[in-house]
Amino acid sequence: MPPDAPDSPDSSSSPATVTIHTDGSCLGNPGPGGWGAVLRYGRHELDLHGGELDTTNNRMELMAAIQALETLSRRSTVDLHTDSSYVRNGIMSWVAKWKANGWRTAAKAPVKNEDLWRRLDAVATQHDVTWHWVKGHAGDPGNERADALAGQGAREARDGWSSISSA
Repeated sequence: MPPDAPDSPDSSSSPATVTIHTDGSCLGNPGPGGWGAVLRYGRHELDLHGGELDTTNNRMELMAAIQALETLSRRSTVDLHTDSSYVRNGIMSWVAKWKANGWRTAAKAPVKNEDLWRRLDAVATQHDVTWHWVKGHAGDPGNERADALAGQGAREARDGWSSISSA
């Protein structure tokens, strides 16, 4: 993804743009959690999900974006839609400040989830990503699908399935 052969665009982006919807979920916070992502490129669509037994919602929101971007096999133009202001604000504003401060907050405290922020920052710089915030649980089809996948990942983690899956 994206495929080598040209394809017709979907209704929401240009032919060369990968559209991604991501979401995270936690059954308790902390607790078993899951992440989900829907990737679309032209007529191609890929659903991804995974989970962890002991995690937080914010970590799963980050993992959704990381896993989606890491799935792309070459540099891509990406429209990434998330209902997490934590992810969007973090990647668009806070990460640069944290890096300049040696991965410390303005209050000099260690950045929470630094491992995932570093990973997201690294993979995001490999692509031309435009970050979009969408209201969760408001009927956006991509967000609703990512939410369902995240819930599936959380349930699978709780029930002993701990892997990354493509549906």
